[in-house]
Amino acid sequence: MIPTHDFNTKIIKEFRANGGKVVALAEGRPFEGVPMILLHHRRAKTRVERVNPLVYQRVGDSYAVFATKGGAPTDPAWYRNLMTNPDAQVEVGTATIDVTARELDGNERKEVWERQKTLTPVFADYEEKTKNIRQIPVVLLERRS
Repeated sequence: MIPTHDFNTKIIKEFRANGGKVVALAEGRPFEGVPMILLHHRRAKTRVERVNPLVYQRVGDSYAVFATKGGAPTDPAWYRNLMTNPDAQVEVGTATIDVTARELDGNERKEVWERQKTLTPVFADYEEKTKNIRQIPVVLLERRS
């Protein structure tokens, strides 16, 4: 198994080399053809910048991302970092956009989450793995003016 850091580094390289598309690494994987962004965020304590490739769903002029961590019992670090430091940037295609993160809840979360499970069925598998442990957070990244 490839360590997460190495896997993410390869995805980031491919994303940037192909104008915001990940193709070769996605072949045969559950994310083949899904839209991806690069999320630039700051670590909660040290404020050191990190970059994570994430699957996203377009919601109006905003981007919804999902703290699935592959169905792990704990939230990913990027999610905790965003909740502490919500001002971030995303690379979408070849553009870099300033965003502010906010967690969705209630019907707003449900609508986006249900749509994501239809768009990318592996997300339903993640939900099944975590159903008795945690609710997978849905974060909306809204453009900053």
